[in-house]
Amino acid sequence: MTFSAQEIQEAYAVFHGHVQGFQESGDWDGFADLFTEDAVYREHAFGEFHGRDEIRAWSVRTMTSFPGRVMTGFPLAWSVVDEPTSRLICEVRNLMPDPGDGTMLEESNLTIMTYAGDGLFSREEDVYNPMRFSKMSVRWGRIAAAHGNLDADGQAYLEQFGG
Repeated sequence: MTFSAQEIQEAYAVFHGHVQGFQESGDWDGFADLFTEDAVYREHAFGEFHGRDEIRAWSVRTMTSFPGRVMTGFPLAWSVVDEPTSRLICEVRNLMPDPGDGTMLEESNLTIMTYAGDGLFSREEDVYNPMRFSKMSVRWGRIAAAHGNLDADGQAYLEQFGG
């Protein structure tokens, strides 16, 4: 079944609004509920997750620890709908806060969303370079540490990935 570009765009706007709310509240439990029961989420650094339970476990674990926890937002640079496949493809900017010296850091990814109807998505794939993302996170952590703005979770990340 295919859906109109307008329906896909409207559903993604609602989805994206929920994501911003999860980031602001720090409670990512509801993220998986934006997907169908049998959804597949492919994440290039962490693997593939099948169904809401796996998506929920991954998103809560990832987005409540460094660096996901400190990101401030995920604005879109652009998006396009491929109506015949019910997909929305977009560039998502992953924004980090000021680490203490005014530096603004971010790393983008391409996201491919497959719409399933009723406001739910059946598939998400985040396409990015995990090494670039890690380097940006390490750089942010080093600057934050130098300004007394890095917590124990961030320090552990630095020690593991680039201390």
